[in-house]
Amino acid sequence: MENPRPEKVSVVEEVRAKLEGADAVLLTEYRGLKVTELGALRNAMRPAGGEYKVYKNTLVRLAARELGIDIDDALVGPTALAFISAKDDGSPGDIAAVAKALQDFAKGQPLLVVKGGILGDQVLDTDAAKALASLPTASEVYARLAGAVNGNARGLASVISGVHRSLAYVLQAAIDANAFGAAAADE
Repeated sequence: MENPRPEKVSVVEEVRAKLEGADAVLLTEYRGLKVTELGALRNAMRPAGGEYKVYKNTLVRLAARELGIDIDDALVGPTALAFISAKDDGSPGDIAAVAKALQDFAKGQPLLVVKGGILGDQVLDTDAAKALASLPTASEVYARLAGAVNGNARGLASVISGVHRSLAYVLQAAIDANAFGAAAADE
């Protein structure tokens, strides 16, 4: 761009900074969606660390090129970007949860189309970007991990209590057989 306006330069820098700071970015087409519908989508993504922004394709293209990212094929038609980065509380964003929010929204609103994405330094095609929604969310992973730890702890507790129970049965059997009484009488 020759002699770009300062506001365009600042938007390119904003997009570049968001691309650099994001753990992942999902590109969508939103043609025909109402502002209120986009607001609902933004609200669905926010708890998982997602931020949904609309920029001009040419400005996104410039920012991506500055970072060496080739997403030109996805920047056709009205494109919005879902940036997944740290949540407000500082915890990492949940890529799978944001992808699921997009997928769930698209089920009820077929005008939203996932066009691709960026994960780390890899550019994702449409299928790979949609596949992120099939991954377990962070909370699902934590629940599975807790279940596995709990199951193993329960098994360990059972084994330990079994040893104590067996020892108690042996001692009770010895007492019932007066095995200790004969030794005490000899002294």
